[in-house]
Amino acid sequence: MFIRHAPVFSLLLLAAVLTACGADREDEYNTDKQRNSRYEYGSAASEKGGILLFGDRDDKRSKDLAAASGIGVNGFLWRAALDTVSFMPIASADPFGGTIITDWYAPASSPNERIKLTVFVLSRELRADGIKVSVFRQVKEGTGWADAQTTPATAGSVEDAILTRARQLRIKQIESAKK
Repeated sequence: MFIRHAPVFSLLLLAAVLTACGADREDEYNTDKQRNSRYEYGSAASEKGGILLFGDRDDKRSKDLAAASGIGVNGFLWRAALDTVSFMPIASADPFGGTIITDWYAPASSPNERIKLTVFVLSRELRADGIKVSVFRQVKEGTGWADAQTTPATAGSVEDAILTRARQLRIKQIESAKK
C-alpha cells in the first residue's frame, strides 16, 4: 500500500520541506526594512537635504570628495583625464568604473602612426597613484596596421599631465570656495 501512495507522499514531503524553507522570510524582510529605513524620506539624513554617502557634511574628507559625488571615482582625476585626452575620439567612458578608452588617433604630423589610450582612475582620493594609463601604438605597414612598442615614459607623461590638470582643478575649487 505504501508503494502505491509513494508519489503522493513524496509530493507532500517536498511541499512541507519547501514551506519550511520560507518560514523566516518575514523576519529577514523586517530586518532589511529596518536596516534601510534611514534612506527613506522623512529620515534624519533626508531632513538635512539628502542622503549622505561620504560622511558628515562638515567632514573635511567629504568636502574633498565633493567633486566625486555621483561618480565612483575622484572627480578631479576624472575631469582631468577627460580634459587631457579630449583631443582624441572617446570610444568609451565609464565614470562609475573609472575607465576611459579612446579610439585610434593619428596625428596630422605623422599619418603613418596611430595611438590609443586606456585611462584608469583607481582612487576616490586625489593621489598620484590614483591614475594609470596604458598607451597602444600602431604603425602602418603596407595596407594594414601593425602593433609597435611604446616607451613607459609615454604613459608616464600622460599620467603626469592628468595629475597636473587635476591639481589645477582642485586649486581652482579651493579659490572659488574662499570667495
